Amino acid sequence: MTTQPPGGPSGRRGNRRISSSPGSATPGIAASDEPAQADLVASPVESPPDELLSRSPRRRPPWALFLGGLTLAAALVASWMLLPVRQITVRGNERLSAAQVRELAGIAPEFGWLYYGSWRARGLLASPWVQSAVVTRRFPDQVEIQVTERKPVAIWKRPDAKTVMVATDGTALPQTGAPLSLPVIQGWGPARLTDALTVMRALGRYNVKSVMYSPSGLKVNFAAGSVWSGDVQALLKYAGSISMYPDKNLNIYPWGVSVQE
Repeated sequence: MTTQPPGGPSGRRGNRRISSSPGSATPGIAASDEPAQADLVASPVESPPDELLSRSPRRRPPWALFLGGLTLAAALVASWMLLPVRQITVRGNERLSAAQVRELAGIAPEFGWLYYGSWRARGLLASPWVQSAVVTRRFPDQVEIQVTERKPVAIWKRPDAKTVMVATDGTALPQTGAPLSLPVIQGWGPARLTDALTVMRALGRYNVKSVMYSPSGLKVNFAAGSVWSGDVQALLKYAGSISMYPDKNLNIYPWGVSVQE
């Protein structure tokens, strides 16, 4: 009896297409199934001729490599000269001048348009005034820089006796120009700047004048009246009591509110 090898009368195994799947290294490439061990047939291996063994891979002559490098360098120089940045637009800046934004972004007129990217624009984030920035290149010669600046929300009298302006995220901002009329944050013990800013954001509509912190709690002073709490979450929970008792001094506890004249 004569038996046929697996895969049909011809003895050949069929191909299958590998689709995108976790197990395929290169999706969408046609590949043959590997034969099972039982299908392997020993066959004599012919030795290659001596002249093939003596051959070495052909190498490009030095002049070809030099010519390729020269062509690439010429292309780069040409693109730099033919596609310079001629127009730079800055938007969203208030504290920083347009010139300062351009300097931070590392861009200047006649800079190669093709070579300007986010790796240079990261310099914008080195300024405490810049919260975020979007840099857009417009072919063939325009770059637009849209910045979002931080705004000072309070004056913080730090434990080291230095006074700085701070943004809502706690970033210290350079003092420029005349002092601003902002709420003052100060206290003693471990610094509680984050808690003070959280309370200020929650009570901003009540015209906060100052926030005093200590290890025992925080006291928020308004134009008239105040509120104290030893627990930030309790203060936020019962903050509505301030509108119920305007011009009063409130003590807020986890279990309720105490109103004082």
